[in-house]
Amino acid sequence: MDAQEVRKLTDEEIDVEIDRMQRKLFDLRSQAVTEKIENPSLFKKTRRGVARLKTEKHMRALKKQGAAS
Repeated sequence: MDAQEVRKLTDEEIDVEIDRMQRKLFDLRSQAVTEKIENPSLFKKTRRGVARLKTEKHMRALKKQGAAS
């Protein structure tokens, strides 16, 4: 998911997507312990996706806070 797609999401969709990606990251870590992972680059992609979503969420919160002041 790239930055343009993230900006199009609503606040609720961002929360759901963060939860989904964090669960995916947990599953990848569990899979790494129990078996061999086919695509290790998914760790990096998933972590960056979570960071991208959290950054957008934080920026929106700052924008709302600035507008309220």
